[in-house]
Amino acid sequence: MPDDFKVFVDLAVSVPIIHIEGEITSEADEEIRRKYESIPQEKRDRVILNFQGTSYINSAGIATLINLITKASDTKRKIEFAGLNEHFRKVMDIVGLTDFVLIHNSLREALK
Repeated sequence: MPDDFKVFVDLAVSVPIIHIEGEITSEADEEIRRKYESIPQEKRDRVILNFQGTSYINSAGIATLINLITKASDTKRKIEFAGLNEHFRKVMDIVGLTDFVLIHNSLREALK
């Protein structure tokens, strides 16, 4: 896993947030899934993925996000995105993820 990759969960706010920093590639898959699963079941109704510190997402990273969205959807839960730059927003739109997740302009907006 790249040295600059970090993922951590914030449960101190009203909605659990998974902060993702660095590159989202196949090497990030297991860690992102593990962090999602570390959120207590009763707090997973709505989870925000914060991409503010994300520098790169490749096709394997997109697959990781799709798998996470599918897992949440299968249990009637929602994944939301925040902090995407303009390029990543376009990528999410092109691959169709915007049909399945709510995208917020900022983390602050997502927490309102």
